Amino acid sequence: MASPYSVETFADRVIGVLWWSSAVNESEFRVYNVLFLCTGNSARSLLAEAALERLGPPRFRAFSAGSRPMAEPHPTTLATLDRLGYETGRLRTKGWDEFAKPGSPSIDFVLTVCDNAAGESCPVWPGRPITAHWGVEDPAAFEGPPDQESAFFERIHHELFAKIEALVALALDELSPETLAHRLEEIGGR
Repeated sequence: MASPYSVETFADRVIGVLWWSSAVNESEFRVYNVLFLCTGNSARSLLAEAALERLGPPRFRAFSAGSRPMAEPHPTTLATLDRLGYETGRLRTKGWDEFAKPGSPSIDFVLTVCDNAAGESCPVWPGRPITAHWGVEDPAAFEGPPDQESAFFERIHHELFAKIEALVALALDELSPETLAHRLEEIGGR
């Protein structure tokens, strides 16, 4: 049986999305923009962005940013995503101010994936998105042998992947903003 993170499953999902997209007029569904925040935007938020890009289309678009972004993604972040069959060429670190300025995508959900970013004063987001905290351990802070570091990054990816599966399964159009915020916090506590 294929892993839910495997390329084979991804291909099946792409075929399903293509069929669904061709069967439904694009104007009949809403696309939700999700911004994953972390301090450095080099590991957790990028893992989450990649996972939602895999699971979310056509209903979701994924973005990530940091309050104090690193110069580049953590090398083990990219290696983990490569090993799991993700395309990593366009992933880059960026500051969260990139999403608070005029002309940036309208964000529907802001999900913090690290405790530092959850406690910081965030910019005022246009459109007042729903926010929630999905704290997971920081793989970039791991100290140990390379094989254990790789396994730790993969475990954090899988934790985020499970949360994102729960997000994309929500019937968003049927939930009030208050109920949706509560559900997002519940997902974060998993």
